[in-house]
Amino acid sequence: MRITVVGAAGMVGSRVVSEAANRGHEPVAVTRKERDALPAGVTAAQGDADDTERMSELFRDTDAVVAATRPAPGHEHTLPATTTALLDAVARAGTRILVVGGAAPLRVPGRPDRLVVDSPEYVPPAYRAIAAASAAQLDACRAHPADWVYLSPPAILEPGPRTGRYRRGTSTLITTTDGTSRISVEDLAVAVLDEIDNPSADRHFTVGY
Repeated sequence: MRITVVGAAGMVGSRVVSEAANRGHEPVAVTRKERDALPAGVTAAQGDADDTERMSELFRDTDAVVAATRPAPGHEHTLPATTTALLDAVARAGTRILVVGGAAPLRVPGRPDRLVVDSPEYVPPAYRAIAAASAAQLDACRAHPADWVYLSPPAILEPGPRTGRYRRGTSTLITTTDGTSRISVEDLAVAVLDEIDNPSADRHFTVGY
């Protein structure tokens, strides 16, 4: 399967590329700048996620697209527009996109009336801007006719071991018995490829330990 990963140089995108290659897929790693030392079997491509024409060209003959872009600090407000540009490109190419977003639009366990974005215990002030942008990003997806699925990571996403194990949910944050909500980036990549290999009916889902 040919899988194009936009934002392939980032923490999430790089793991998704590696996971796809290890499963025998044909990943295309899209970055703004030329990259060296990609894993064997990975094709490098350059392009700006906001350039719909370029993205449409890259998405042609692609079985699935993964959007793993993240704006630089201070530019969080650009995330919904960038996502819409990618959705436009996917619609033109006639393929499916998995958007790796944020935990912000998830509901707090036991509080169906409260979103993570409004919960300081999960979103410290320093992360408020990107959390709000992630919530708006999902709204942008919901308003678009493209074939998309949105993955909300748990509250804590950081490098760690690849266990190949995780729990999956839909619109509610997944937590452990002590209230922790986390997963390694490596296992998030496993969940991304599991969804691509075996698509579900969910438009919005989450994972966690």
